[in-house]
Amino acid sequence: MRHLTFSWQGVTALLLCLAALITLPLLAEGAARPFTDGTASLVFIIVAAAALLSFAPQPLAYRATVLFIGAHGAAWMLLSALSGNDGMATRAFFLLLFACWLLAWRCVTELSKQQPVTAFGKSALQLLIPAIFGAWILILWEAATRGAGIPFIILPPPSAIGARIMASLPILGDDVRQTIFKAVLIGYIIGCLSGFIVAVLADRVAFLRRGLLPIGNMVSALPIIGIAPVMVMWFGFDWPSKAAVVIIMTFFPMLVNTVAGLAASGSMERDLMRTYASSDWQTLFKLKLPAAMPFIFNALKINSTLALIGAIVAEFFGTPIVGMGFRISTEIGRMNVDMVWAEIAVAALAGSIFYGVIALTERAVTFWHPSIRGG
Repeated sequence: MRHLTFSWQGVTALLLCLAALITLPLLAEGAARPFTDGTASLVFIIVAAAALLSFAPQPLAYRATVLFIGAHGAAWMLLSALSGNDGMATRAFFLLLFACWLLAWRCVTELSKQQPVTAFGKSALQLLIPAIFGAWILILWEAATRGAGIPFIILPPPSAIGARIMASLPILGDDVRQTIFKAVLIGYIIGCLSGFIVAVLADRVAFLRRGLLPIGNMVSALPIIGIAPVMVMWFGFDWPSKAAVVIIMTFFPMLVNTVAGLAASGSMERDLMRTYASSDWQTLFKLKLPAAMPFIFNALKINSTLALIGAIVAEFFGTPIVGMGFRISTEIGRMNVDMVWAEIAVAALAGSIFYGVIALTERAVTFWHPSIRGG
């Protein structure tokens, strides 16, 4: 007995199974497709067996596998039973689903203890843990909206959003091309590049540094809903006005961070460069810019989200009949909330990919930094 590995998640999952067994059935009377006794018994057996087997002495990888299969297998069977039974889930259903969630929590805990020896194993583990976490957000969302019968107009289930995405791929593709590949990318590149160039000049000229930084703080506080209509009046309804908003939003974060980064090198290092008779440009490229790279990439990551937000919000104030912001504002007026959530999901995915590319580039460029070597 002393070799068993108990966990509060597993014990609580067993107690929830017992409570669900007492409060059966899993679906209310009158359900179009009620649970069969065999299916309900199988779900209870899977959850209880996974919880009990997780107590047994075994390698971490085996325990995590058992918990993963038990939690997700039982959750899949529970969610499958909701098809055609919206709003019919009972207390027992949700107790059993929370037991599955606790097993998934224990699975993630066990995976976090793993120490892979290969680079592939480390990368796979870094992807698997957040994938499980994100999957359970969707599982609980699906169960809450379908099982509790939350009105579609308030919050559609993830399955309906996914179906809308698959049915609207051409429309979503046009919106992504208009908003991201035109307004966001062009504005992001121009804004970040110009902010970087001005920061290098400000590092050389004290007048610019003392004059621009206070202005940068002031402009950063300007509300986007005030800037966007002005840019539309100046540059028209197409993507250039949205790119202009993005440029304004990304210029000053890059300026402020780069100026701070260029000043991050120590006085001892700068004195050493002078003793080597280094020119200002040599000092910039060999000392200041390497020291400023963490600050620059910090600005790039901040701007990756600001650019997407700025372009979408700017499209609310005038745009051709295409674009993510245009689609959101139009479809919410028609009460097509699944299309609105589809646009939100695509924007979140695009923003995550954008951020991930910058983060990977940062790891490759600043591999020498303690924060990277420590990770």
